[in-house]
Amino acid sequence: MIQEFKDFIAKGNVMDMAVGIIIGAAFTAIVTSLVADIINPVIALFTGGIDFSGWFYALNGETYPSLAAAQEAGAPVFAVGNFLMAVINFLIIAFVVFMLVKMVNRVKAAAEKPDEVAPEVHTGPSELDVLLEIRDSLKR
Repeated sequence: MIQEFKDFIAKGNVMDMAVGIIIGAAFTAIVTSLVADIINPVIALFTGGIDFSGWFYALNGETYPSLAAAQEAGAPVFAVGNFLMAVINFLIIAFVVFMLVKMVNRVKAAAEKPDEVAPEVHTGPSELDVLLEIRDSLKR
């Protein structure tokens, strides 16, 4: 049973998947930083300084200075800004993954494409042809 498990782990697909998950987790931090540090300020610039991460509605009817204050008070909130940022993160990640898959498929297609076949050059009779000719000559 242990040998079967070792064989399973050693297969390429499992190892590829593990590497993909690790890289994906690291990539998430990069995309989160991209959205928070680059995209949000640009969006805020065009929307008059609105910070989406602080956009929330307290469901108990009270007013709070920030989302953190409302959550600390235990108020039920719709954190619309956090949801919007999650959607933006997803769209960016999905687009980048799409581009990576497209690039990998293009590289695979180029690798699988057969090389141009050189035209067949007649180099003279084959060994079999020569032997057959000798046999026929000896029969006469």
